[in-house]
Amino acid sequence: MKTTYETLMSIKKKRGAGYLVLIDPDKKEMRELVCLAKQCEASDVDGLLIGGSLLFETVFDHCVKKIKEAVSIPVILFPGNSRQVSGSADAILFMTMISGRNAHYLIGEQVISAPIVRSLNLEAIPTGYMLIESGKTTAAEFMSNSQPIPRHKPEIAVATAMAGELLGLKMLYLEAGSGADKPVPDNMIREVVKSVRIPVIVGGGIRDPQIARDKVLAGADFIVTGTVMEDMANHSMLKEFAKAVHHDVH
Repeated sequence: MKTTYETLMSIKKKRGAGYLVLIDPDKKEMRELVCLAKQCEASDVDGLLIGGSLLFETVFDHCVKKIKEAVSIPVILFPGNSRQVSGSADAILFMTMISGRNAHYLIGEQVISAPIVRSLNLEAIPTGYMLIESGKTTAAEFMSNSQPIPRHKPEIAVATAMAGELLGLKMLYLEAGSGADKPVPDNMIREVVKSVRIPVIVGGGIRDPQIARDKVLAGADFIVTGTVMEDMANHSMLKEFAKAVHHDVH
């Protein structure tokens, strides 16, 4: 049986790039979250990420369980802190914030959550989280108390990505942040992708299918949208996003 990581790699190989939707349990009621998850699967989305910078609700595990029961596509945790862990998910992006200099998000939260992840026998995908300047202070930047990589300094992003790969991480996540004014620059994506041999996820500030397409053409292996799908009026765009991401770029 394939691991979730192997499934993601199969998607990338088959479709050129994968499309993931981030679901934040704090943003909607349970019924709406499950409805969105079902719409994602029906619209050719490749997988779901669940998590957020904060967590006001105390039913995280219940939320993950209900979403997992509703869909057959991979359900992967995207934790903003060590409380966002659930054995109901298929896997967890076990992230370390390699772009910052705050030790708590580099290794502190990971030490707290590691015994829980291991006890749940939850598949962990080691991921280097790189916060990129987006034009305004995002929740991720504020909560992590960490400066993002300047968007006009691709060389810093490249060196950081290289370090993550050499440390043995399996994926890199270039993130402009929830509700970002500007997405990760295409030239930064190109330079990072050229410098490493591990998959690169790109998210934050991607509000329309053309932007998603541009990121794929720049080399992104996976595209994530989140905030744009919090508005039910935009759910009709799911198929457009999937088509833009999956379209053969070779």
